Amino acid sequence: MAAPQSKPLSRQIALITGGGSGIGRVFAEGLLAAGIGKVVIASRREPTLLATADALNRQFGGSRAIPCSFDIRDRQSTEALVEKIHRDLGAVDILVNNAGLAVPESIGNVTEAGWDQVLETNLRGAMWLTQLVLPKMFSANFGDIVNVSSQAGKNGYADVPSYCASKFALLGLAESVRDEIRRRSANIRVFNLCPGLVDVESDPNGPAKSGFLHVRNMMATLLYALSLDRDVDLHDIGMTSRSL
Repeated sequence: MAAPQSKPLSRQIALITGGGSGIGRVFAEGLLAAGIGKVVIASRREPTLLATADALNRQFGGSRAIPCSFDIRDRQSTEALVEKIHRDLGAVDILVNNAGLAVPESIGNVTEAGWDQVLETNLRGAMWLTQLVLPKMFSANFGDIVNVSSQAGKNGYADVPSYCASKFALLGLAESVRDEIRRRSANIRVFNLCPGLVDVESDPNGPAKSGFLHVRNMMATLLYALSLDRDVDLHDIGMTSRSL
């Protein structure tokens, strides 16, 4: 069997939701440092996106970090984002479903508003984006989808039942997408990152807070997954701190 076709990272386009800050920003920085063609960072907070894109472009040169504001809970806004990328850049080669939030509510106090906010952001938004980018990935027979789940997608926690439900469901969604890809024998990979607590505020070169993963480990894991041969299936990647 012939090896699946590849594509130089320098010609690839990544879309990272929640890319203006936290884990998403570090993902963007890592991909740019590795030589990716362009990274679209997308979220609702336009001032943060603009500041991040400016900082990254000054750091790496050129205009390879592209800010795009959108609301992941709004279908029209999500469609407009993907249409803009397809029109201006050609395709999404790497989709990173990173945007997410939690509303602390015990099961007896879960509100409809809190439940909807979490599930629409963490799950439905990821489903919409996957649905929108897949047709071009299938046409090109190339692409990667990276979902940022959580240890809360593997274990239930009493204070965030809606968050756990969304992250468990994200893994189920990813497995369904992976099965569709298998049926089509398509050269598309689906990775799920399942970290514990992540420290995004510490010194980039220093240690993480006790019980937390340093965010640089998220970046390293993403780059490792993407570097593997394209015939390798790497499923749920769990990471926790040994200092718990």
